Amino acid sequence: MQQPFEAQEIPPGCPAHGNVQLYGPAFGADPDGHYAHLRGSGPSAPVDIAPDVPVELITSYDAALYVLQNPASFVRDSRRWNALNAGLVPPDSPALPMMSYRPNALFSDGAAHARLRQAVTDSLATVNELQLIRQTQQSADYLISRFSSEPRGQAELMAEYAQPLPLLVFSDLFGCPPEIGDRVIAGISGIFEGTPGSDEVLGGALAELIALKRRRPAADLTTRLMEHSAQLSDEEVLHQLVTLLSGGTAPLTAAIGTSSALYLGEEWQSGLPVEDAIAQTLWNYAPIANYAAHYPTHDVELGGRLLRANDPVLVSFAAANTDPKLTEHRQQLSAKAHLAFGAGPHACPAKDPAFMIAVTAVETLLNRLPDVEMRVPFKTLAWAPTPWSRSLVTLPVRFTPRAVAAAAETAQPQAQAHQQPASGDQRSAARSSRPTAPAAPQHKGGMFSRFLAWTRGE
Repeated sequence: MQQPFEAQEIPPGCPAHGNVQLYGPAFGADPDGHYAHLRGSGPSAPVDIAPDVPVELITSYDAALYVLQNPASFVRDSRRWNALNAGLVPPDSPALPMMSYRPNALFSDGAAHARLRQAVTDSLATVNELQLIRQTQQSADYLISRFSSEPRGQAELMAEYAQPLPLLVFSDLFGCPPEIGDRVIAGISGIFEGTPGSDEVLGGALAELIALKRRRPAADLTTRLMEHSAQLSDEEVLHQLVTLLSGGTAPLTAAIGTSSALYLGEEWQSGLPVEDAIAQTLWNYAPIANYAAHYPTHDVELGGRLLRANDPVLVSFAAANTDPKLTEHRQQLSAKAHLAFGAGPHACPAKDPAFMIAVTAVETLLNRLPDVEMRVPFKTLAWAPTPWSRSLVTLPVRFTPRAVAAAAETAQPQAQAHQQPASGDQRSAARSSRPTAPAAPQHKGGMFSRFLAWTRGE
């Protein structure tokens, strides 16, 4: 592993240079090297999560569990944030969209958190597993159809597959009609890209969706939230949808991209299932890298460091999962003992659907393009220079050009679960025997409108 800090130099994280910067090109080039350096300070260390935004970062697995599972001493309500209340956080800081308070389960504690989380958990529990697989396969087939038949036989899977796929699946789960789905996708994509006005676009689209479901309830996630016994207000429903959308789509993009790259990489052992690639991603390349801001309710001493009341403490899921102290125990730990989905009362309520979507997305890619391979080695792929997500910048691949039929022709029956991708001679045979169809015509409208038109064979 490349080491960013030479022994003879003063490391950027020492008092002479201020806190380690957990953003920018240097961090993106070697996040693991930064975590290794920070571990020298103990179970936690001071870092800048954005310019002029210092936080305490938990890098130890055991310390992370202590914080995540101790809601009496560490709460999530960011209205306690000392520096923010003192006006010390720049108003245009990229940390604010990620850390500012919103009336949702993520930023709530106690009874308020329990009420909102129960509504989300119960609503997610009604999602049919086989229907979710079918929705994911349809979304995957649509996206593959857009690049698979081009003569160049090449694609950039992050932009053309991993990023849009979760957006299509969630818009479908929410029960969005075409035009509202287009605006939901435009709004959340703009928020991730820092486009001004995107918050308003997303909020307006979701408010319109909620008003529509008040008039015409349906069998979708939005309606189930609205009809839950917790009796959420329309504003509360909107904020839970935003949480599901932001907390589900970006991490899934990272998981799909990294898992695909691992599976296609030069070091992957042929024959291992896709689930193993997903699990390795969750352990070694946690999609949500550094997040889950907690605020101590009182001064807490942790591993020789003082965590002051109401100063933000962030959990580095990426560093905790790769804690060297776990090395000798990783084989004995459960495959699900990683912290990629969090732990404690705020653990991700959608971890099972998320895992299923990621597995289905990777499997569908491998089955539809049996000879797909990366154009560069895995170790040369670049990571996004952001602290929040461990996501590849690009994933360039090549394959034999071929058409993918419209969803109505290729979708598996609902009663059939996803299948393991073929390998070796089977994949070669599949490449030559699979029926092909002309690519769907380009329809006007946004991504979701075009996707729904494609599913109808228009």
